Amino acid sequence: MTDRHARRHPPRTVHAVPYHAQWASPELVEAIVGGTLDAAEDPLWRAYGAESREEYAWWSWRLCGVACLRMALEYWQGSAPSAMELARECVAAGAYVRRGDGLDGLIYAPFAAYAHERWGLRAAARPHLPLAELRRLIEAGQLLLLSVHPSIRELAPAPERRGGHLVLAVGATEDALVFHNPSGFKGRSQEYASIEWAELDRFYAGRGVVLGPGTGRPAR
Repeated sequence: MTDRHARRHPPRTVHAVPYHAQWASPELVEAIVGGTLDAAEDPLWRAYGAESREEYAWWSWRLCGVACLRMALEYWQGSAPSAMELARECVAAGAYVRRGDGLDGLIYAPFAAYAHERWGLRAAARPHLPLAELRRLIEAGQLLLLSVHPSIRELAPAPERRGGHLVLAVGATEDALVFHNPSGFKGRSQEYASIEWAELDRFYAGRGVVLGPGTGRPAR
């Protein structure tokens, strides 16, 4: 690699983004995901903004996208509301749709509109976001909500499909994507986890939301 090429494509860009799990206690994620602890037993459930343990347990399995938004807001704006406050606003904005006992979402287009109109972020829904673009976007100062299979937390050799879970891409190196995983395991795959570009393809669904810091004040 020439010096000129190195300047044009920095070998490492990693943004100092605060981490949030999609559960209130990051150190309990592995036990909750593994089924040895009911999410309702998380002692920090009130910090989530939930009105009951049951509400917390139901929503916490579904708010990987909200966890990513909390990270982005804290990075660019210095603070972020509770997960349930953002979840309720996302429902009102059409980014989540309750259907009986289930939930549709995160729905990218209304979520991107909400992130821009409510929080002043630049936000673009990208139903087609090629892997080849990710590094360039990160080097330009963006953060990326990416749809991946949840087994990325353990680098499963053969996930059953691509997508189904959202992580926040916060960095890129010559060899790997660097990301915060809301359902990663403490000390192993939560903060600044990395995956080689060649391995990412088996998890990544090729879609997501591109976030930038914006220029205007968020609506209140």
